[in-house]
Amino acid sequence: MNNVTAILLIIVSMAGFTLEDTVIKQLAKTMPVGQILVMLGIGSGAVFVIWAKLQGHRVLARHNWRWRPVLRASTEALAAVSFATALATVDISTVAAVFQAMPLAVTMGAALFLGEEVGWRRWSAILVGFLGVLMIVRPGLAGFEPNVLLVLVAVVAVAARDLMTRVMDSAVPSTVVSSQAFGSLVVGGMVMLWTLPGEPVALGQNDWLLLAAGIGFGVLAYSCIVTATRIGDAAVVTPFRYTRLVFSIAVGVVIFGEQPDMMTLGGSALIIGSGLYAFVRERRLARRARAAQIGAEPQASA
Repeated sequence: MNNVTAILLIIVSMAGFTLEDTVIKQLAKTMPVGQILVMLGIGSGAVFVIWAKLQGHRVLARHNWRWRPVLRASTEALAAVSFATALATVDISTVAAVFQAMPLAVTMGAALFLGEEVGWRRWSAILVGFLGVLMIVRPGLAGFEPNVLLVLVAVVAVAARDLMTRVMDSAVPSTVVSSQAFGSLVVGGMVMLWTLPGEPVALGQNDWLLLAAGIGFGVLAYSCIVTATRIGDAAVVTPFRYTRLVFSIAVGVVIFGEQPDMMTLGGSALIIGSGLYAFVRERRLARRARAAQIGAEPQASA
């Protein structure tokens, strides 16, 4: 495992996703979110379709469009619509902080729907993490922003996407899965344009440059994270996903003039701390299971 390279790729990926978020938030000042998603989906999807062709993968092959890949793409669309809508109206640092609860949601979903064993320690970590989410969202208190709840919708949708990826046919190439994901953004964006107020606007030169930058950052980030997960040990590289929150807070302060308060920072610390604990606990249990299996093999062979 080339863990040093994988860590660097994860950090680059998180920076790339943050810059893509920055582009979306900037464009949303003058452009409907649906239009942004349509154009990002077309641009990024075209890149992955070309990539799939170069690798000899048939994007439109029938087995790539069974119900599981299609359902996975649908959750991708729901996540993108919810996340981008929240990003347009809520501080980028707040959006990023709440989104860090996603690994905890995956652990909970794996226990509830895939039958994975989750002990009381990880359940406690999940509860602490969601307490951190409540500190950031602060429902019923001063400073509550209803649109931040859309980030929770995105968290649930992304967790569902990741759980479906675990049970999806591995024969579907990652380039095809990526093409489907970005294609779903086009569909989701079009639905938003048809159902929500706001007409598409003509793009100026700066808008085209921002869109091109957003597509570039998104493709770079996605490519880096896929490569990192293939060449690095998950136990080493996964914690570095939380650098996205650091980048988002920096962008929020420097570019958008945001000032995260102590409740947001404290909630972020709880989410990250509980997420790291749950991850470390999961890896420790996995090592014990492997050690027990290795110890049982000689007896079975005897």
